[in-house]
Amino acid sequence: MTRENQLGDFLRARRDLVSPQEVGLPWHMSRRVKGLRRDEVALLAGVSTDYYTRLEQGRERHPSEQVLGAVARALRLDDSAAAHLFQLVQPAPRTAAAPVTTVSPELSCLMEHFLDLPACIVGPALDILAANRSGRQLFSGFARMDNQLRMLFLDPAGRRFYRDWERAARGMVSNLRAQAAPFPDDPRIAQVIGELSLRSPAFAQLWARYDVRPCTSDDKPLWHPQVGEMYLHYESFTVASAPGQRLLVYSAEPGTPSADALVLLRTLAEEPRSGHPARTAS
Repeated sequence: MTRENQLGDFLRARRDLVSPQEVGLPWHMSRRVKGLRRDEVALLAGVSTDYYTRLEQGRERHPSEQVLGAVARALRLDDSAAAHLFQLVQPAPRTAAAPVTTVSPELSCLMEHFLDLPACIVGPALDILAANRSGRQLFSGFARMDNQLRMLFLDPAGRRFYRDWERAARGMVSNLRAQAAPFPDDPRIAQVIGELSLRSPAFAQLWARYDVRPCTSDDKPLWHPQVGEMYLHYESFTVASAPGQRLLVYSAEPGTPSADALVLLRTLAEEPRSGHPARTAS
């Protein structure tokens, strides 16, 4: 993830996503850009076109908070995207530790013996670092249980498992950008982004949008090859003792077919298995 002109890349990508109609500007068939022009963003933000051009080109590196707020409003950024914009201009001091890629024995024990719901630990590159038995069973339809992005974009099982694949893809890519932001020089994050950009046009297209949104909870329609359709809710918890790690826990509303499916999933997880289940990253 190069830091050369991330601000310019972000601004260009985000103005491409805003149509003139959304912001009350006239639209003409002869327009040669798919979103807003630089002069239109400048008009909406209350700055000169020259100033905004210098901002996008990386020649103006110290805009005020008032200007950044005006640009965020002009580009219709939500809270997460606006925070990312501010971070690009005013990055936090580089004192954060590198992401931790090993899961503590205590956390592994908690997942395995005190959580009967599917649970796993993921890193900032969305690598699955560990999972309990129910978690491994939940993802058993995949060839490998190693990285959430690779599983979704490169494993054919991804389009069967995620019933609303397009929504899942958008959410996971915007979550990656949010989780990776505190670790701009991490080689594993760069490796994952590079591999997927080369091997998955769908990922490359979504990554170029510069959507930024941490996914802390969500409801997902899923399909498992042994228990069928499930509608699961998941919560993401920060692991305070391990920078970059998050604990994901999947649940279902009590008394629903999805709750019954989770009971069956736990039963299957307890049974001895033949064959080769999905493997977590080492």
